[in-house]
Amino acid sequence: MANVHILNHPLIQHKITLIRDNSTGAKEFRELVDELALLMTYEVTRDLPLGEVEIHTPIKRTRSNVISGKKLTVVPILRAGLGMVDGVLKLIPAAKVGHVGLYRDPETLEPVEYYCKLPKDLEEREFIVVDPMLATGGSASAAISFIKQRGGTNIKFVCLVAAPEGVDKMAKDHPDVDIYTASLDEKLNEDGYIVPGLGDAGDRLYGTK
Repeated sequence: MANVHILNHPLIQHKITLIRDNSTGAKEFRELVDELALLMTYEVTRDLPLGEVEIHTPIKRTRSNVISGKKLTVVPILRAGLGMVDGVLKLIPAAKVGHVGLYRDPETLEPVEYYCKLPKDLEEREFIVVDPMLATGGSASAAISFIKQRGGTNIKFVCLVAAPEGVDKMAKDHPDVDIYTASLDEKLNEDGYIVPGLGDAGDRLYGTK
């Protein structure tokens, strides 16, 4: 799967194990998701273009690198994606934040947009769409479609765990979008949960059932 990047850094793998554990409470779960988002952002932004600027150190005038190119925007898919935003912003504090909210139509089972707020200069931006889970891929695919419909073209998707079914859906609908995940799990069960997964990320983040 050429567009799937599994991030195998030891710290990422260690923290994924901790959030999978059923005994991990909401407070620790939130902290771990925040830390994972930060660590994963370091890997996701590895290919950001650099440009040189001239600066004056305490010793001498010199040239040094700064990030150049497209502006960055992080877009959480509501609600669970909110848990990853602060971790991304700790590394990219100047990034703008968009939001996409979806619900599943009970008759068609298709994702329906109920909220979408994005920066206006989409064509000038690189988007990092975040959601802890890539299960069926329906919500992620729809959110990315909404961004594209408004003019966004440079998009990456970041999740903590993914199912093969979701990866296949994304590859079919958005072959131009790279997927970054800490784990490609076994499958979806009959209830649509990732196996082994980590349960319902939104419920575990916010202590709801």
